[in-house]
Amino acid sequence: MTAPLRLVVIGLGARARTWLKVIAARDDATVVGLADPDAGARALAREVFPSAETAPDAAALLRRVEADAALLVTPPGRREAQIEACLEHGLDILAEKPLADDVALAARYVAQAEAAGRTLLVGLNFRYLPVTIAYRDALQRGLVGRAEFARFTYERWRDGKLSHLNKYPLSMPHPMLWEQSIHHFDLMRHVYGVEPERIDARCFNPSWSMYRGAANVFALIEFAGGMQLSYQGTWAGGVDRLDFEWRSDCSEGVLIQRDMFGELVAARRAERDFRPLPLAPHEPWITDAAGLLDMAIGAFAGRGPVQCTGRDHLHSLMMLEACIRSSERGGPVEMEEVRAALRTAPQ
Repeated sequence: MTAPLRLVVIGLGARARTWLKVIAARDDATVVGLADPDAGARALAREVFPSAETAPDAAALLRRVEADAALLVTPPGRREAQIEACLEHGLDILAEKPLADDVALAARYVAQAEAAGRTLLVGLNFRYLPVTIAYRDALQRGLVGRAEFARFTYERWRDGKLSHLNKYPLSMPHPMLWEQSIHHFDLMRHVYGVEPERIDARCFNPSWSMYRGAANVFALIEFAGGMQLSYQGTWAGGVDRLDFEWRSDCSEGVLIQRDMFGELVAARRAERDFRPLPLAPHEPWITDAAGLLDMAIGAFAGRGPVQCTGRDHLHSLMMLEACIRSSERGGPVEMEEVRAALRTAPQ
């Protein structure tokens, strides 16, 4: 029997509690170390893994414990020392998205991991939702033909002051982009299987927003091959609810995802009524995290497909950068402009 993957978990806030629950349910992975500057957070996490070593930071923890991989569940703007410590100790890394809050810095992390010969993955868990798998499969099978235009809406009142949510997004310059739209942009690239070529975006705040940075993102995204997508995302919706819809109009019909975690329907052009597509059972936040961890364990062991890599993630981060540039100048941005800037950025 193969020994369980020995994980250290760096950062023990709200998201880490989900990860600890998912890991505890497995026999092919275990947590041997826990790091967080908050002693209370360390004690709470140790209730799930009582034998795990604890420390206030990654460097101190990795001096005390031997591990195979690290799970980074820390804010994206404070990871330099954590990633350096993990790579110095020969660990593979699964980092919560986004990898960094700056594209050039993320590219530097990717280069450092590649130079060290370690695998760097990013926690894009929504790829592993049954509805995402079914959406992508339907397009690949040509169920309703080829997607040519689409609309993606995510409208939510997100009270960033709630106790179970991380607080750092409240002060980010672009919280919607870096914390939420990054998932949506990754899903677009993953499901459609094409890369964006041009983005025209506006990032802003309504008067009632509790966020310091832009909680609203409106964008027109043109993908390779000519497909156009209209995107509207907000954490400052005018009513306390989440409304989600992802509609793709295709050459022979339409696909619509009506819920963030499910409800995928399809109709061909001659059909007036949409029919539901079958989805595997799932538990929100758990099934998708478990699927991501399945992939990561296989990738780290060299026995499975390597997905959600840091290098692939750079393409989604560049979409965020294009949105920021477009909003600042009030006009469209060619993706090649952002790619060229990244190629010349110091590593």
